[in-house]
Amino acid sequence: MSNTVTGGSLMGPEDLEALVHSAHPDPFAVLGRHSVTLNGQKVALIRAFLTEAQQAWVVDLSQGHAGRRVEMKRVHADGLFEAVLPGLPLDFPYRLAVQSAEGHSWEFEDPYRFEPVLTEFDLHLLGEGTHLRNYEKLGAHVMTHQGIKGVHFAVWAPNALRVGVIGNFNHWDGRRHPMRSCGPTGIWELFVPDLAPGEVYKFEVKSRFQGYMQSKSDPYGLYAELRPSTASIVWDTKGFQWDDTDWIRERPDRQALDAPVSVYELHLGSWRRKGDHSEQWLTYQELADQLVEYLNQTGFTHVELLPISEHPFDGSWGYQTTGYFAPTSRFGTPDDFKYFVNTLHKHGYGVILDWVPAHFPRDAHGLGYFDGTHLYEHEDPRLGEHREWGTKIFNYGRVEVRNFLLGNALYWLEEFHIDGLRVDAVASMIYLDYSREEGEWVPNRYGGNENLEAIDFLKRFNTSLHELHPGILTIAEESTAFTGVSKPTYLGGLGFSLKWNMGWMNDTLRYFAKDPVHRKYEHGSLTFSLIYAFSENFMLPLSHDEVVHGKGSLLAKMPGDLWQKFANLRLLFAYMWAHPGKKLLFMGGEIAQWKEWSHDDTMEWHLLQWNSHRGVQRLISDLNRIYKEEPSLHQLDFDWSGFEWLELHDWENSVLAFLRRGKTPGDEIVVVCNFTPIVRQGYRIGVNRAGFYRELLNTDSECYDGTNVGNSGGVWSKAGPHGTHAHHLELTLPPLGVVFLKPENMQAD
Repeated sequence: MSNTVTGGSLMGPEDLEALVHSAHPDPFAVLGRHSVTLNGQKVALIRAFLTEAQQAWVVDLSQGHAGRRVEMKRVHADGLFEAVLPGLPLDFPYRLAVQSAEGHSWEFEDPYRFEPVLTEFDLHLLGEGTHLRNYEKLGAHVMTHQGIKGVHFAVWAPNALRVGVIGNFNHWDGRRHPMRSCGPTGIWELFVPDLAPGEVYKFEVKSRFQGYMQSKSDPYGLYAELRPSTASIVWDTKGFQWDDTDWIRERPDRQALDAPVSVYELHLGSWRRKGDHSEQWLTYQELADQLVEYLNQTGFTHVELLPISEHPFDGSWGYQTTGYFAPTSRFGTPDDFKYFVNTLHKHGYGVILDWVPAHFPRDAHGLGYFDGTHLYEHEDPRLGEHREWGTKIFNYGRVEVRNFLLGNALYWLEEFHIDGLRVDAVASMIYLDYSREEGEWVPNRYGGNENLEAIDFLKRFNTSLHELHPGILTIAEESTAFTGVSKPTYLGGLGFSLKWNMGWMNDTLRYFAKDPVHRKYEHGSLTFSLIYAFSENFMLPLSHDEVVHGKGSLLAKMPGDLWQKFANLRLLFAYMWAHPGKKLLFMGGEIAQWKEWSHDDTMEWHLLQWNSHRGVQRLISDLNRIYKEEPSLHQLDFDWSGFEWLELHDWENSVLAFLRRGKTPGDEIVVVCNFTPIVRQGYRIGVNRAGFYRELLNTDSECYDGTNVGNSGGVWSKAGPHGTHAHHLELTLPPLGVVFLKPENMQAD
C-alpha cells in the first residue's frame, strides 16, 4: 500500500472512525507496516490498535535481537498508535512493545505484518464447496507461519462487515484483532502470533445488515468450554499417538454385512459415575477402561454413543449441537476422547457416533443467523425451522453448508478413527412436510414433498465416506418406507450401510405389551416384519427413544407378574438376536432396569444383587457369544436364503419357529419361540434333516433365573413328515421362552 500524506494526521478521518468503532472492512489496509510518502520521501509507517497500552514502541530488529525502540504516537484516545521510521527498508523485522497504565511491559509480534495463510487454491475449493478437509483450513489451528509460532483463525461469514477474533488475550475487544477479508468467498482469516493451545476465543461478527453484532463460537472449533460457558478453545490435534493399526486393518472384515454386529448404545454421562457421587461424571479415560471391562463381560461388538459433539443443554442428550467438531468437554479433552476410541479399538471394539445433520439449536452463540443473515439455515421458516423441536434446519442446497457437514463427518472418521456414523432423524431431512400441516411446507420444484437437496447431500455423504474409508458404517435412523435407504447410490439408493428397522421395533414392542392371553390376536405383528426384512440392510434397534418420555423401561413394558415380566424380557431379547438383522440395545436393558432412562441419573447398577437381573445380563452375554460364534445367525442377515419359516401360522398357541442358515451348507440353527406362559409338551416342529439337535440356548434355564423347563440338552429328530418337512422334532417349549437348537450328527436321508 502507498499513501500520500500531506501533513497532519497520517490516517484519513473515515478510516480512523471506522477502525475505532469496529467497522473497518479492511484492517490490513490501515494496520501493520506500510510504505507512505511523507514530505516527498518514502518512509515506513507502522500502525497498531493497542487498547491496553499507555505507551507503545516499535522494536526495530534490523540490527539484531536487542532492537532499538521507536516510540509510537497515540493518534486516538481508544488506543490507536502509529510511528514513522525513515531510513529503513520496507521489509525490516520488528516487534511491538507496550506498557500498560499499571506499569506492566511486554513485547509481541504484530499480527498485521503477516501474509495470508489460505492459498488461492484453498479459497477456490472452499468457495465451491469441494474442500473435503475444510476443517484443516477453517477454525483455529496451531501452526508456524513465516517462522513464528501462533494460531491461524478462519471463519466463513460472507455478509459480515467486519469479523474480529476475541478472547482473554485481547480482553474480548473485537477492535483489537479484526480479520482480513478473503474477498468473494466470504472467508475471513487472521494469524495471531504467540498464541498457544488452551486459549479461549470467539468470533465477533458485525453484519452489513441492520447493525447486527454477535459473538459466535467457532463453527469449526475443535474444543469448547464447559457449559454454561460458550467460547471455543484452541487445540492442537497433532499430539496424540495412535496404536490401533490392527483394528483399522481388520475393520472392513469386522464390519462387513456378513459379520456379527451387536451394538451397545450408551449415553456417556449416565452410564456410570464416580463412586457414590452421582453428580460427578467419569472422564473419557475412566469410561474407556471401565467400558472395555464391561464389554468383555457382555460381549457386544460395538458401542454407539449418543452425540458427544459439544452441546449447551444436558437435556438435549447431544442432539442439539453447537460445536460440531468438538467432543464435549464434559468428560475431558479431545485427546482424552482419542484415548477412549484407541482403547476400545485395541481391545477389539468398534465405536459408532450418533451424528446430527438434520437440525441445530437456536442458541445465540451457535450457527443460527451467523453473520446477520440466515447463513447455515433456510430463511423461509417453512423450510428452515423444526417447530416440533424448536431448532433450525440446514440449507442443504448451499454448497458451503453441504461442505461443512461433509467435512464434519470426515473429521470424526479421520481425526478420531470413528468406525461409523448413525445419522439421526433422516426422515426429517428427506421430507419437506415432515411433522408439518398443510400450508406449513413448500413443495420441491416438481411439486413433491421430497427434499431433493437433502437427498442429494445424503448420497454424496455416503459415497464420499465409503470411498475414502472402506469398511466404515453409515446407519440411517429412517422411520418411513422411503425406498433404497441402504442400497448403493449407483442403484438409485441413498447409500447407507444399514437402516434402523423402526417397523420391527414398533410392532414387536406393541406385541410384547399385550397380555399373553391376547397375543394370538396380534400374531401378525411378529410375522409381518419378515415380509420386508430383506428389502433393506436392517439393524434391529431397542434404542434410548423407547425408554424415555413416560414410555417406561423395557422391563416395565412387559405384562404379568414379576416372574412373567422377566421371562418376557428374556424372550424379547432372544427373539431379537435370532431375527435377521444387526442388533442394537440401549444401556440398562441388559440389566433389566426398572426405571426409564434419565440423563441426570446413573444406571441402576445395584439391581445386579438380585438373580433375576443378573440372569438377564447373563443371557445377553450368552446371546452375544452365540451370535458371534454361529455364522447362521449373522452371515445372511440380508438375504432370504438365510431364513426359513418352520412354524408361521400357530397363532392359537402363539408359537413361532424358524430356521437361520449360514453360507456353509448344513450350518443351521432352529429357533422356537413360545409367547405364552403355558408349557407345551411334545410340540412338533418340522425340520429338513435327521439327526440330533443340541439345545444351544434356553431362556428359561435356571442360570437366567428361569424355571429350567427344556429338552435336557437336546432332542433327536423323528422320522415322519410335518408340514413340508420330511422329519420333525418333538419339543418341550418352556413358558415365555425361546430355545435355539443346533443340528449335530446329521444322518443321510
